[in-house]
Amino acid sequence: VGRCEQNHYFPVSDMGRNTKKQFPCSRCGKVFGYKDSLLRHIRCHTGEKPFSCPICGRQFRERGNMGQHMVIHTGEKRFSCSVCDQRFSWRNLRRHMRYHTGEKPYSCSVCGKRFSQRPNLIRHMRCHSGEKPFSCSFCDTSFAVRSALVNHMRIHTGEKPFSCLYCEKSFTQKGGLKKHMTVHTGEKPYSCPVCDKSFSQKANLTYHFSVHTGQKQFSCSVCDKRFTWQSQVKSHNKPYSCFKCGKEFGHQRSVQRHMMSHEDQKPLACPVCKKNFRCSSELEKHMRIHTGEKPFSCPVCENRFSRRESVIRHMRCHTGEKPYSCSFCLKRFRCNQYIVTHMRSHTGEKPFDCSSCGKSFCSKSKLTQHIRVHTGEKPYTCSDPFSQSNSDRTHDSPHRKETVQL
Repeated sequence: VGRCEQNHYFPVSDMGRNTKKQFPCSRCGKVFGYKDSLLRHIRCHTGEKPFSCPICGRQFRERGNMGQHMVIHTGEKRFSCSVCDQRFSWRNLRRHMRYHTGEKPYSCSVCGKRFSQRPNLIRHMRCHSGEKPFSCSFCDTSFAVRSALVNHMRIHTGEKPFSCLYCEKSFTQKGGLKKHMTVHTGEKPYSCPVCDKSFSQKANLTYHFSVHTGQKQFSCSVCDKRFTWQSQVKSHNKPYSCFKCGKEFGHQRSVQRHMMSHEDQKPLACPVCKKNFRCSSELEKHMRIHTGEKPFSCPVCENRFSRRESVIRHMRCHTGEKPYSCSFCLKRFRCNQYIVTHMRSHTGEKPFDCSSCGKSFCSKSKLTQHIRVHTGEKPYTCSDPFSQSNSDRTHDSPHRKETVQL
């Protein structure tokens, strides 16, 4: 039988009476045992979607896919799990049951690791292939999984979709919010097996445990220098480099700040002081410095503030509340910002890098002071200019005359 141009198939029927007929696709050569299977396959090439949802009009190549889609509108979940009573569609129930049975039918052909879901195997295979199919449209950084790209994009957009219910602080990732919530709840789920001291974060327990063992668990793969914290190794290796000039940095945000020096036209610049911002909301808050607008007021003393979070921090002056405690020395603080800076005295972390000489600092204020070494700026004046405010105070003391009553 010759090929049928209209239907894109021809049966091979001269292979014996009991042999199943074969229907090959004329476009890609794939062979099917049934004519209906070939016809469904042909729609992959033609783009035909003959089945449409009567509610939203979305079109599908197969009737079964449309039926699964309809569950979105009807909310129907006909099949229940015999273990936990959750309800699913038939396909999702089969996937869900693997969590209870431990079945992992998908295995990696390279390292043999097994997975319960095919998409998890596909993502894992990129570890071996090095494939990073998800690229950032702003800076061309690529990622192996879509979720990593979504998190990265928030660096450019400034989006922080996860907000704390207690203090309204926002985070780019759910994990950041989860860690922050322990400040308010007081939960400390990580206990030291030696002295039973508890910690709110696993990293703090790891650091504390090294006090007992004397070990520094993390080492540099190049020079074998050992560190207590993984973040210290990362900073030591300077894994982030500027793709324009090749300068290396220990932290991602440091290279992002440095990249601004290469940009000819900087987006979202303040029209008054030309400071640059990643998103319009940050620029809007900054503009209140110049306009003097203070829309938020303290209900106790009626002091006014430009930001809502400033009112929340200010209220602790009246209440005496210090909700942030150091998990190492138990010192307490009114503001999260203070405890973050304080914690670096324990961890040795120095996340602020100088874009000129690469020297690192534990706080932004220390970096700002250091930058003046390069710029020569001396913003504090007496009769002579000084680069640091404490230098001004020290210098000014000889001018003061102490009055002594006899």
